[in-house]
Amino acid sequence: MQSFRIIKPAAALVPYVRHYWELSDDALAPVSERTLPVGCVQMVFHRGRQLLSLTEGRLQPSSFISGQAFGYSDVESTGMLEMIVVVFQPFAAKAFLHMPVSEFRGMNVNTEETDDPQLVDLGRRVADMPDQAACIRLIEKFLLSRLYAFSEYNLKRVSTALEAVTLHPYIRTAQLADVACLSNKQFGRVFAEYVGATPKEFLRIVRMQRALYTLQCQPGISFAQLAYECGFFDQSHMIKEFKLFSGYTPAEYLAVCAPYSDYFSVEE
Repeated sequence: MQSFRIIKPAAALVPYVRHYWELSDDALAPVSERTLPVGCVQMVFHRGRQLLSLTEGRLQPSSFISGQAFGYSDVESTGMLEMIVVVFQPFAAKAFLHMPVSEFRGMNVNTEETDDPQLVDLGRRVADMPDQAACIRLIEKFLLSRLYAFSEYNLKRVSTALEAVTLHPYIRTAQLADVACLSNKQFGRVFAEYVGATPKEFLRIVRMQRALYTLQCQPGISFAQLAYECGFFDQSHMIKEFKLFSGYTPAEYLAVCAPYSDYFSVEE
């Protein structure tokens, strides 16, 4: 039997943490799933059996930081699952990790390998907690302690730029630098430190997520209209990007998946 739920963070963490999600599954038969780039850095805790990354050919760590991804990945269950995942706002992970998020770019980094004693301790303690609710309380205590020790004015610059990305499908990187009141070079450096991707890479991820959300909300939309509404140059450009990020063309994707955007969907 599978159980999945999304949990909202404490009020003080809402500006920085999108949500937590918990997944439990006692099925012993392997189940595979394809994951797509979502635009958010995540902190993952396996309290049950770890997922097998079919893409990398190895088990995921027991606890790890999942940096920005730029392509799809296939994972498979290896037994009873019990996962807790912290999904940070796209600009906010640095406030808790206290290091440039670009260091996690395209990787799942074992907390044991971060040279961060508090993070290492958190991973070990989560594994020993009696239940999921106790785990969430422990994780929130850790996040709040790290947030209160963080002071950085560039976070506001990046968050303002990301608001513009959400609102304007055709915005370009030079315009984002203007929104952040930084030169293009400064903006590129600061953005990578906070988001874990270059501005151009992140815009591509968001375009893909916007396309998924539009398909989710407008099932009958034509692909030509979809490309136009989501900021692609044309339909062929959208098909190429879809293939890169999901491994499918839009038509192939719709044949095997119900479209859902982790980035744009608002959970109640």
